[in-house]
Amino acid sequence: MIVRTTEEITGTDRDVSAKNWRSKRIILADDGVGFSFHETTIDAASVSEFHYRHHVEAVWVVEGTGTLTNHETGEEHPLRPGTMYLLNGHEAHRVTSETQMRMLCVFNPPVTGQEVHDESGAYPPAESLT
Repeated sequence: MIVRTTEEITGTDRDVSAKNWRSKRIILADDGVGFSFHETTIDAASVSEFHYRHHVEAVWVVEGTGTLTNHETGEEHPLRPGTMYLLNGHEAHRVTSETQMRMLCVFNPPVTGQEVHDESGAYPPAESLT
C-alpha cells in the first residue's frame, strides 16, 4: 500500500514546475503500478502547449476554468470543475486558463518524474529515460 500527501511531496523532486504550471507527481513509474498520477496547477491567464506522443493522459478538472483546443481538429472545449478529457489519440493541444486551474492527471505509461517537455510540448518515450 502506498499513502502519500501533496504536503509531503511539496518541495521534493516530485514537485515539478515550468512556465505556467506546477505538477505534484504523487505516483511515478518507480512505484511499479503501471500508471502515474499527478496534481497539476496551471496559472491564471496563461497558455500552455502540450503534445504527449508517447503517453495517454486523462485529466479531471477539479478547480478553475479555461479552454482546451485540439490542434489537430481546431475544436475547442470549455474546461471547468467536473470536466474530464482523455488524450487517447496523442492529440497536440493547448490549455488556455481563465482562472487558476487544478487538475488530477493519469499518465500511461507512467512518467518517471525526470521528463522535460521538448519544443513541441512532448515527453520522450519512457524507455529513453531508463
